[in-house]
Amino acid sequence: MTRYKYLLLFFIGMSVVALQSCTKYLDKKPDNLLTDEQIWQTRANAEGYLANIYSYRAGGGDYANIGASDDISVSIPSTSVRYMVGGNWSASDWNYYNWGGFYTAIRQSFIFEQNIDKVPAIQLSDALKAQYKAENLFLRGYFYWLLLRQYGPFVKLTNVMNQNDDYDKLNRAPFDTCVAYINELLDASAKGLPYVWASAGNNGRATAGACYAVKSKLAQWAASPLWNGNPKLAGFKNQDGTPLAPTTYDVNKWRIAAKAAKGIIDSGYYKLYTNLDNGDQEFNPFKSVRDVFLTPWNNEIILATMNWSRWSYTICASPGPNGYNLYNTTQNLVDAFYMNNGKSIDDPTSQYVETGFSSQAGSKSWEQKKGDWNMYANREPRFYAFIAYNGRPVTCAVSVDDKNYFSSDNNKDGTGRIELYYSGKSGMSAMGSNIITGYLPTKFLSPDDNVRSMGSDAYRSPYILIRYSEILLDYAEALNEYDPGNADIVTYLNQVRTRAGLPGIETVYPDAVGNQALMRKYILKERQVELCFEGDRYYTQIRRLTLGKPENQTIYGMNVNANDDKQGFSFTGFYTRTLFQKRFWDDRMYMFPIQQKDLERARGLVQNPGW
Repeated sequence: MTRYKYLLLFFIGMSVVALQSCTKYLDKKPDNLLTDEQIWQTRANAEGYLANIYSYRAGGGDYANIGASDDISVSIPSTSVRYMVGGNWSASDWNYYNWGGFYTAIRQSFIFEQNIDKVPAIQLSDALKAQYKAENLFLRGYFYWLLLRQYGPFVKLTNVMNQNDDYDKLNRAPFDTCVAYINELLDASAKGLPYVWASAGNNGRATAGACYAVKSKLAQWAASPLWNGNPKLAGFKNQDGTPLAPTTYDVNKWRIAAKAAKGIIDSGYYKLYTNLDNGDQEFNPFKSVRDVFLTPWNNEIILATMNWSRWSYTICASPGPNGYNLYNTTQNLVDAFYMNNGKSIDDPTSQYVETGFSSQAGSKSWEQKKGDWNMYANREPRFYAFIAYNGRPVTCAVSVDDKNYFSSDNNKDGTGRIELYYSGKSGMSAMGSNIITGYLPTKFLSPDDNVRSMGSDAYRSPYILIRYSEILLDYAEALNEYDPGNADIVTYLNQVRTRAGLPGIETVYPDAVGNQALMRKYILKERQVELCFEGDRYYTQIRRLTLGKPENQTIYGMNVNANDDKQGFSFTGFYTRTLFQKRFWDDRMYMFPIQQKDLERARGLVQNPGW
């Protein structure tokens, strides 16, 4: 059995675990361990309980960043995300079903709140109790935010329910009520927490800055077309006729979102990471955009979690023969990256060349090598930091011998050029290879790791849930929606571009300045590139009601099945835009369904539209 079959069994096993974990969270009897007075007699147990609530913040490997949008796909057809984009999805399925898990975390937050004061003062000071209560409030607000983002209006619980409660009386709160409640929780939490932690020992804990960042994301969600007067949700109501979605557009919601993002910017606590922060003497945009994910707890990180398997992601994103070729970047994303002059490839003045091999290496060390396909020549630094294309040196290999392991005998030159063409070591003819688009992601991957020996460096950055770059783009987007002539749009959009080694938007595309529609295009394009593989592309397309557009459901790659007759990198047939997937779309997919069994347990709940 190949390792790909083992990998498939792993995915099936994880699906079974997820299915079994979706218990009756609303009518569940309190677990004896959780209600035993002894657990609240020691600091260690109380802190362990809080840590368990934190553990529900998962990162990496979710539908949002491994294949539900147009930047990436999973190569194994039988995975949940492939079922979803193929339309094989109903309210009876358990695909990434987080409704129960998030409510379990919320329930535990109530239990923690009710019991933390029982811990003897000799074990836990009043100051720490107050801090932990504030952290607990943040987590409750955060999980309600995740519910709202995935499922829309939620059931607003303010206490632990028990088996004697009438669950049929539960109903969903209107969207604006949900927003107000989350804001209430986060405001209360922020009052008891520092904006950032001074001690590295508190890294990963909630902060006031994280509270304000989630409030900013919440405001953006409320201002966006999905929930800001969406006419298709006019009939979305509770059984008693209570409307669940706002029925009229309110431009002031964008003003609220802009103000929330600007507050974080003006706090002065966060900054864009650059390689200069690591002691380098000369600014390097390639290292800056790469290492923000490899430098633990840098000043760009606002909210992050260690609850992810970084090494598993590394293996899944790496090429064969030892990597799995599992996560495949799309041609759609490759086309989105700018040229190194800051222009889009569809701009006739960009100097982009679609075909042929490059006659010379790029002027920067991170750019193309001589002989690379011209499509990949003279692109922006983020392209080379985030994308592995045919002929690009392998990321996770240390020594020359390790790198040569990924090359055929005739290609061994000490750089480990990835052979994604048909007969290459990572190509379709290789045993067990699942390469489907001809590209792999390299974001999050460390050059200090070694996929050949399966050896990882000891410590790496956590999975970033919200970072400062995202807040800058949030601010520019919101400002453009209600005040398109505001000079801050260019100022803060350019901060992201400058860190990426690109010229200012006003010098490249001056016509966009003050033009709301054109500037919106470039702001969203900047998000697509800067935040690729981080889940933002999916959520941006969801909240802006663009995921269902045909161009976002038609996925392209290179021609990975073209037989190259072992011509290697000189084979041109591989470099043909090829339709990989025509995905299924229905507008009901802008929200996940509530599982049918949960509707049967609480008959007052209404299903999301279309499901």
